[in-house]
Amino acid sequence: MELDGPVPVERRLAAILAADVAGYSRLMGIDEEETLRALKGHRKALVDPSIAAHHGRIVKTTGDGMLVEFASAVHAVHCAVDVQRGMLERNAEVSPDKRIEFRVGINVGDIIIEGDDIFGDGVNVAARVENACEPGGVYISGSAFEQVRGKTGFGFDDLGERTLRNIDHPVRLYSARIGTATATANANSSPHKLKPLALPDKPSIAVLPFQNMSGDPEQEYFADGVVEDIITALSRFKELFVTARNSSFTYKGRAVDVKQVGRELGVRYVLEGSVRKSANRLRITGQLIDAALGTHLWADRFDGAVADIFELQDQITESVVGAIAPAIEKAEIDRAKRKPTDNFDAYNLYLRALAKVYQFDNNRQSLEEALRLFKGAVEIDQDFASAYAGAAKCYVAEKALGWSAGTQIEMTEVKRLTQRAIALGKDDASALASSAWVLAYFARDLPDASSLIDRALAMNSNLADAWHFGAWIKNWLGQRQTALDRFAHAMRLSPVDPQMIIMRTGTAHCYFFLDRYEEAISWAALALQGGADHQAVLRITAASNALAGRALEARDAMARLRQLNPALRVSNLKEVLGPYGQEDLSRYEEAMRRAGLPE
Repeated sequence: MELDGPVPVERRLAAILAADVAGYSRLMGIDEEETLRALKGHRKALVDPSIAAHHGRIVKTTGDGMLVEFASAVHAVHCAVDVQRGMLERNAEVSPDKRIEFRVGINVGDIIIEGDDIFGDGVNVAARVENACEPGGVYISGSAFEQVRGKTGFGFDDLGERTLRNIDHPVRLYSARIGTATATANANSSPHKLKPLALPDKPSIAVLPFQNMSGDPEQEYFADGVVEDIITALSRFKELFVTARNSSFTYKGRAVDVKQVGRELGVRYVLEGSVRKSANRLRITGQLIDAALGTHLWADRFDGAVADIFELQDQITESVVGAIAPAIEKAEIDRAKRKPTDNFDAYNLYLRALAKVYQFDNNRQSLEEALRLFKGAVEIDQDFASAYAGAAKCYVAEKALGWSAGTQIEMTEVKRLTQRAIALGKDDASALASSAWVLAYFARDLPDASSLIDRALAMNSNLADAWHFGAWIKNWLGQRQTALDRFAHAMRLSPVDPQMIIMRTGTAHCYFFLDRYEEAISWAALALQGGADHQAVLRITAASNALAGRALEARDAMARLRQLNPALRVSNLKEVLGPYGQEDLSRYEEAMRRAGLPE
């Protein structure tokens, strides 16, 4: 007996990823064998493992092209971004004319299933989105964007509606900001590989390291300190968006293209200059450049006695603000002039201590020297809030790195330093943020620490450290979405920060406690790119994989972790973790048990 009517077509909603190699024909024309070898190598080492890790199914491959199906748009986008970030690393030493660069398009739509193949409008739109994508990019359709909005931890730029070939309706496209989380974890790596960031909705500026013209390398710390104080003064203006010191200083010692800097840091203006310190005289030059146009808006020279350093810095700040934001009120300018100390000798020791902190690179001797210099600064000026906070942070770093057991004597000293920093730093956002970090991690006083972060952000919304420290504190308090938002904002303020590994690790922790283990694994993998020997990254990698059911990956991470820290046990795990609540701590302990950590 025959049934009337057509056989039902199997359909389902899916996220479709289409990818190909930009300029593939040109590459094959140059060297077929080498291109095929490189493409196979990228697929074996990066592309295929990433697809599997994010639960994708390779539907088919066609030469340089690939069609992949995902049940989740979030998984598809994370996979695509992971691949493109990985390709940046793999292409770092490859000649530009020989690089294999993928274009990726993602769409969410209805598909028709026929055997192992898929067809339909959902597939066609994905292919056309990929055609529109720039090399090294990830473009997604509006339907995909609605599924991933607020769920990925990185941003998207709205590219507007596009008319795509053979698609009968306009499609709104979004570009994933690969560069936001691709920031170099090593300050010595070249930042020019990052993709452009969107400009903020207010005047934005980066202050590059000033050139030391003194002829004495030992004065480098002084030139850096001058710039850091200018950044701090500018960051106090709520009407401005100011890139953090850690990102702008990745350009130190480099010949830079100001337009490129503007694109990489996502700012409209760039300030550069030089410092010459000779005997008791000081000369500071500065020039303000419109990074979009490459034109000079202002340039000047400031001369005076070394003791007049604070006044000279104020003159530069006022000149910059007057050039780019003339509507800023005088009250704001006066507020930006507030200095942490008026004593030049104390200030000089403080700058030398900061230089040791920035360069210590897990060197205990440098950290101890920084502590000595911070304490020397407060001996000269007993009202120097930032120096007290700096000294307290040195104790925290020693404990976090396992160089200190956190004895009662040390605890008493840390509390004394922190209390002085808080009492004296009522108008010093940096001192308050640092004190909050110390209170949270060392003293485990989360309510007061959270309150201090809020005060610091109210004073200075451009302070990346406040957003970063505050994100960890919110995570420890169990407020994961707020923590994610703060980590994302810190990364935007400092997109090429050497501490990016810590921000990515924090983001992974948030997703872990939200039961979103795939996203936790993805962020942990990004963090590992910047430090394969970082214990916090390996811990969250092992824990996330364990609860995601990936026993092999969890045990691989645990094996590496135990090589670095053979004494680590479930019983002492809480000593190296932050101040998590008991429920969170129990979950972390159970995850580490599953990953193979002994009791």
